[in-house]
This record gives sequence, structure tokens and C-alpha cells, in this order.
Amino acid sequence: MTDNQETPDAEDTTPSGSATLPLRPPCERLPCHKSSVCSRSYFVVVMVFFHVYIINVIALLFYVHYSSGQEDASRSRDAPSGNHQRPESRRPPSKPEFLRDVSLTRIEGIRVGHVQRVSLVPGKVHEMRTLSLKPLLFEIPGFLSEDECRVVMQLAQLKGLMESQLMVQDGQEELAKELNLSPEEIFNLLDINQDGQLQLHEILTHSRVRDGIWLTPENLREIYAGLKADKDGNDLLSLEEFRLLSNDAFQRFLLQRGVKRSQLVRNSRHTWLYQGKGAHQVLQDIKARVTRLTRLPPTLVDLSEPLQVVRYEEGGHYHAHHDSGPVYPETACTHTRLAANTSTPFETSCRYITVLFYLNSVEGGGETAFPVADNRTYDEVSLIQNDVDLLDTRRNCDKSNLRVKPTKGTAVFWYNYLSDGRGWVGEQDEYALHGGCVVTHGTKWVANKWINIDPDYQRQARYQQLVSQQPEEEDDEGLTLNPDIQSPDIHQDL
Repeated sequence: MTDNQETPDAEDTTPSGSATLPLRPPCERLPCHKSSVCSRSYFVVVMVFFHVYIINVIALLFYVHYSSGQEDASRSRDAPSGNHQRPESRRPPSKPEFLRDVSLTRIEGIRVGHVQRVSLVPGKVHEMRTLSLKPLLFEIPGFLSEDECRVVMQLAQLKGLMESQLMVQDGQEELAKELNLSPEEIFNLLDINQDGQLQLHEILTHSRVRDGIWLTPENLREIYAGLKADKDGNDLLSLEEFRLLSNDAFQRFLLQRGVKRSQLVRNSRHTWLYQGKGAHQVLQDIKARVTRLTRLPPTLVDLSEPLQVVRYEEGGHYHAHHDSGPVYPETACTHTRLAANTSTPFETSCRYITVLFYLNSVEGGGETAFPVADNRTYDEVSLIQNDVDLLDTRRNCDKSNLRVKPTKGTAVFWYNYLSDGRGWVGEQDEYALHGGCVVTHGTKWVANKWINIDPDYQRQARYQQLVSQQPEEEDDEGLTLNPDIQSPDIHQDL
């Protein structure tokens, strides 16, 4: 080797200072054999073979995939229908399953005192004010005209009003027998704080679940004395003392002693007015207005209860209550009982929305009271404390958090259930507790429009399907859960 040849082999640097391999002369200038890897023809042959191999592998994978697919398809065609199908696919479902295709519009309250403009009748705009957020409660002055109020009252009088409540409710003992509840089980249900003693407020809280006689703490002490139930006179019932009483001992005692109308849970007269086809135009207009107000599918309003008209004479009242009850798996909604296909003894009125109309202005009393509206918390036991019963609308209406004065033509409406977060009915809103304060002067006329919706979507859908199959309803429109007519957005914030 000469010096000129050794210099490049010794060192070659790039501008960055890193060493690189020296450039070698072309292969033909070196004494290498034709079979060397540096042969161009050998390199080409190797690369061609490699690509052909890859292509063959890919083609083989496609062939295997296609063949297995064809085999499965032919097997499913050739196999008998009963041998390879799963039992679930062969058995038709016992009840049709409905995809949820409706979302219930829920009006936003924003804040207490917030006002929205609503267009309910042509050429007129109503103002709707938020009265509370718990429950979600609104007031609409001038919802009904004076003529409409007069027509509704006249139609109710023409049909005739009946007592809103019987003097004594029967059947509680039979219900307990049907449920096969022992005295110990009933005692534990009543004993809210589970201290082994029944306090006065625990008895009173559970005695008003159903319409019946309204018991005050004083009444309860009288009953204890008359039945000789509280032997030690401490206003407490032990399990041993409770065993001596029958399920309806309290009501039987009051029935023997005599019951005044003022002692009833509800003291009023009422009737129901049909609002469907052929009904008075004013009644149909009110139903259409409620549909626009609530922005619910017309089907749900059409299939709900008729309009209830109620008259309270002087002294009339309705103690605080819920229009709907909580719905458990063993509970059926009254309006969808047929679709529920169950023999449970428990039913409740699933009234998603209450719309209350004042048909006249009351001279004295008669307010609609919401005892716990916008409370921070709800506690059933705390409703009766120190002989102050917030449910008692004859004595303690002034202690309610919110009272709405009855004014002719004004409507108030609220949601009795929360939303489930997916556009359907959720849990009962316990803050929707309300009652009618005692009328001190004059007469009070109101009307109630309840919109019934089952929190169980499948039951509501089956019910509507059953109704749509009735011959008399074949010509009606909107009898599915996906109505053609959608209520427009008629609410506008001020």
C-alpha cells in the first residue's frame, strides 16, 4: 500500500466530527467472485423471491378467511333450524321490547322569580314565573279567561259533584292479611328510628298514607285512652302494647265515637269532566293549552286522566299530600295496570305533572301550600315536631315555606317526579308535598289536570300499544310513542 491509499483508511470525518466508513472502490476493481453478495444480479434474485413469498402468505391468509366464511354460511343454510340455533333466538319474548324513541321535555326553572314568556293561544303571550326549584313549580296568571272559568264550573254543577272522600276507609285489615304481615313486621315498619317504641309522630306519619281520618296528637292520645292501649301513659307504644291492637283499631274507635267532616284528610266535593272528542270546546281547548304548556307528546296528555273539578265550601281543606307515590318493582301505576300484567296489591297514581287551575278568587284562605318547598333537605319525620304538624293545613298553613293565593284564571303546575337523566321519569320528588289550606270565607273552585306517565318506559309503551289496538281508537292520531306532531318550542326567557 502507498501513502495515498492508507490515508483515507485511517481517518475520514464529517463536518460534525463523527467518523464514517471510507468509500470503497467498485466491485469490479476488487478480486471478488461472482457468487459474492455484492453481485447485483444475486441481490435482485433474492429480493424477487422475498416479495413473492410475502405475496403468497397474504394470499393464503385471504383464502383461509374466505373458505372459513363460506363454510359457516353453508353450514347455517344446510343445518336444521332447531339444531344449531340458540334457545333464546327461537323463543319469542313474552313481552314486546320497545326502543326508547321519546324524550320528555322538561322546562327549566332557572331560579326563583325567573319569568318566561309562553305562547299558549293565538294572539296572546302569557308570563310564566318560577315559584320554586324543589319542586319545579311555575305560576301562569291569566291561563284561563273568566268565561272559561265560568263554563267549567257550570259543567261541573250540571254533571253533579260527589263527596271527595268516604268517612272511613275499609279494607286495611284484609290488605295486611293478603300481604301476610305479622304484628312484629307491621311494628317494625312503623318504627322509623328503630328504637323499639312507637312515638306519636311515627303513628301519625304512617296513618295518612291513604285517605282516611286525619289524626292529631290530641286525637291519638284520646284513642290510646279509649282503647286502653298506652297503659303507662307515656305516649309510647311498645311491641307488647301494639300486639293488643287490630290493624284498623284507630278508625273503628273513631267511627264508633263519630267523625266530623273537619277530621277528614280531605273535605271537598268533586267531579270529572271528559276532554276527548265530542267534549265541550272549552274543555278541549284547555287540554290543547296544557299540551303546549308542558311540551309533551299529545298522546301522553290524551291518555291521561280527565279534568277534575273540586269545590271547597267554607271550612273545606285538603291536608298536605303527594299526588303520586314512589314506584317500586312491586308497585303498579294505576293507569297502566293492564299493561303491567301483575297481581301486586300495591297501586299508585303515576302523575308526572300536576296543572292546577283556580276557577275563582277566594275571599279568605284556600291557599295552596307547599310546606317544604326549596328546603335544603327533606326529612319525613321532622314534618311533625313538638305537636306542630306541617301537614295539617287547618292549623299550620302559615308555617309552610310557600303559599299560592287562589286567583281566578291563574294556573300553577309542577313536576311530581324528577328526571332520570335520560329523558324519562325518575324518582318521586318528595318536595312536591302540597295541600289546600282551610277556606275561612266563601267558596273555592279549582280544577286539576294530571298527566299520567309510567316511570317504567316499557309498561307505558305496552299500555299505549294496547290502547291503540282498541277499535274505537283506530281513527285517533298520535297513539304511539313517536307522535307525528311535535310541540314547538314556545318558551322564551324575558
